[in-house]
Amino acid sequence: MREYLLTLCITAAVTYLLTGPVRKFAIVAGAMPEIRARDVHREPTPRLGGIAMFFGLCAGLLVADHLTNLNQLFEKSNEPRALLSGAALIWLIGVLDDKFEIDALIKLGGQMIAAGVMVMQGLTILWLPIPGVGSVALTQWQGTLLTVALVVITINAVNFVDGLDGLAAGMVCIAAAAFFLYAYRIWYSYGIEAAAPATLFSAILMGMCLGFLPHNMHPARIFMGDSGSMLIGLVLAAGAISVTGQVDPDALKLFAGSEKEAVHQTVPVYIPLLLPLTIIAVPAADLILAIVRRTWRGQSPFAADRGHLHHRLLEIGHSHSRAVLIMYFWSALIAFGALTYSVNSASMWIVLSVVILSTIGLVLLLLPRFTPRAPRWAEAVVPPRYRRRRASPAAQDASAAEASESSGEAPEERTPVAAGVSGVNGATAVGSRARLGDRSRSR
Repeated sequence: MREYLLTLCITAAVTYLLTGPVRKFAIVAGAMPEIRARDVHREPTPRLGGIAMFFGLCAGLLVADHLTNLNQLFEKSNEPRALLSGAALIWLIGVLDDKFEIDALIKLGGQMIAAGVMVMQGLTILWLPIPGVGSVALTQWQGTLLTVALVVITINAVNFVDGLDGLAAGMVCIAAAAFFLYAYRIWYSYGIEAAAPATLFSAILMGMCLGFLPHNMHPARIFMGDSGSMLIGLVLAAGAISVTGQVDPDALKLFAGSEKEAVHQTVPVYIPLLLPLTIIAVPAADLILAIVRRTWRGQSPFAADRGHLHHRLLEIGHSHSRAVLIMYFWSALIAFGALTYSVNSASMWIVLSVVILSTIGLVLLLLPRFTPRAPRWAEAVVPPRYRRRRASPAAQDASAAEASESSGEAPEERTPVAAGVSGVNGATAVGSRARLGDRSRSR
């Protein structure tokens, strides 16, 4: 666990430190497209954040290759190299799209080629656990087609949901955390070495997202762009494919009996792994609804619009930050609910907890204009919008004057303070900004 956490921290640190220079490079390179009708932000914001995320991925793989326990993974498996090859290709396509906005069909072809590159190097689905049948071995063509389909669907699901500040990175980080816990459980608790690559991929993916999120939270200073959204989608799909196609369900030895019974009993385990759409159910639902909506209108499935789930949350009255938090909530509920159910599917407490949390989520959706207020003792640690409103100084002066008049006392005279005087509640900042503004106009 310590080596995985070290890899995660190194990946996050490299991504975080490189995002600032990448932002300056994006501004110089002109990767700041004009604001479109479907965009939520109001100021041009640089893209190319995927550059920092890709170098964070490279740093994580490099560090893992030099650690004692994880080094064996690189010697016994070719999957880390396959991931790096596919990630480099999809990242390059994303960088070109962030700068030149290439055609959607070209991007789709690049996604399929990147998935094919990983398949050629061994990162593919070999068999599927099917309830009532057992482990069904796939032919080379079947495994290739299924692998490419899963990669393309996951990449576009993440890409479609990347519409608000911090939304895609946070949702993928939540999915990667749930995926890491399960893959680590298979690798450590049951001693199945085939789950080690997926555990490493999930740890690196969490580091990439955590390192980029401080720069991408509202208001975002930089966007990850397609170079980042397609990259993290590919890494998430690679981890799911690694576990689903490489781990034999009967090797878990959870249940006695035939292989068919073992597969049937471990269905909750393989649902989130066989279909990554369960882990990223919210982006997948957004993807399906977008395709249906656009084709129903006679448009291309890749034609952008303002009909995504996060756009609808904004339309019904939710703020930017609250819409992101609601999407986080539903992603965490589905991902960790599936994870908990896979560990103990016989517990009714899990079902009741999911139902209660779902009810809370629905209530939050139906109260877009409700702003919770923190108690007095917690106001120092919460954002200002959650603090209780106090009377303004003018209102306090008016109330004091009324009180003095009613008591027959003369009101206290106050000496006005000019803007720019040091030590007066932001007067210095106001004065400095005015002088800077005059100086800029004089130029």
